Amino acid sequence: MRSIVPTQCGGAKVFRIRHGLCAIVILTFSVLVGAQDPKQEGRKFDLKLEKDKKFYQQSVTSVQQVIKVMGQDLTQSQESTFFFKWTPIKQEGDKWELTDEIEGVKMSIDISGNVIKYDSTTADGGATAGNPGLMDFFKKLIGAKFTVTFDQKLSKVDKVDGTQAFLDSFGSAGSSDNVLKKILTPDAVKLMCDPSFGIAPDSPKKPGESWEKKSTMDLGPIGSYAVTYKYTYVGPEKDKDLDKIEVETTLTYIAPKDNPQAPGMMFRIKDGKLSTDGAPAKGTILYNYKLQRIESGEIKIKLKGELTVTIAMTDTKVELQQEQTTKFTTSDSSLMNVKK
Repeated sequence: MRSIVPTQCGGAKVFRIRHGLCAIVILTFSVLVGAQDPKQEGRKFDLKLEKDKKFYQQSVTSVQQVIKVMGQDLTQSQESTFFFKWTPIKQEGDKWELTDEIEGVKMSIDISGNVIKYDSTTADGGATAGNPGLMDFFKKLIGAKFTVTFDQKLSKVDKVDGTQAFLDSFGSAGSSDNVLKKILTPDAVKLMCDPSFGIAPDSPKKPGESWEKKSTMDLGPIGSYAVTYKYTYVGPEKDKDLDKIEVETTLTYIAPKDNPQAPGMMFRIKDGKLSTDGAPAKGTILYNYKLQRIESGEIKIKLKGELTVTIAMTDTKVELQQEQTTKFTTSDSSLMNVKK
């Protein structure tokens, strides 16, 4: 899942869905069809699933961010780790239904020297002094479960069930609930619960061949993201049962148009644009064609731009630079070791 995390901007609490993952963070999968020679026949990356055969994912996202407000630099560094358990339930025609459960969460947020930590893999959560509401938010993520319906190749999420139950777990009295309900649009939920990143090409690819997938994530009052993934099949790794795929990610943020301040939000993004800073950062995906799954991967994103944020009827220019790296791993057993 792509992660849902709060951040600070001009003194206002901002809930931001980070691409990459809750980034709540989703992993990419692909599968070799047959045992063809990739140099002659090419590879076609689909996912093979077996009913009730669970698989597990770990996603670690690191974010370095500099926000300049009224000439002052506000820095934020963040590292979030999500542990997921996937269970294939059934296949009907070309559709697969799976459950996606959050097993555990680790979070470390440093906002200009103010550090907040949480670690569900420890008995006491390893929490530091900080925002009690934020700690409660992290705790309620644990055990959240979604039912996700994919097409057979896992190239598209058809629907996600369980979103309302997830929102209901936070109650209805606080502003966080109102913000989450606004930004968790159907498109946003589908992208959060997509472990494929739309990686499957329309036709088999030989080493050196590329293909693109595009998507848009509408976050309601927060704005929207247009994302382009360019995949290039590099070829088999020497002496390993792995295929290497290079990934270039281009991301553009567009502010909402004519959008009033949403209930529960202390700010409104009036206008502005963020886009990939320079050439798209390159990441890699390593696919194990014998085990028929992604072994590991790393996706990088750089963003830069300027926003106009309205707080208490006052417009403020905000310059932002952000670098994000998401690393992911897949396993037959849980990757979470609970510490006593």
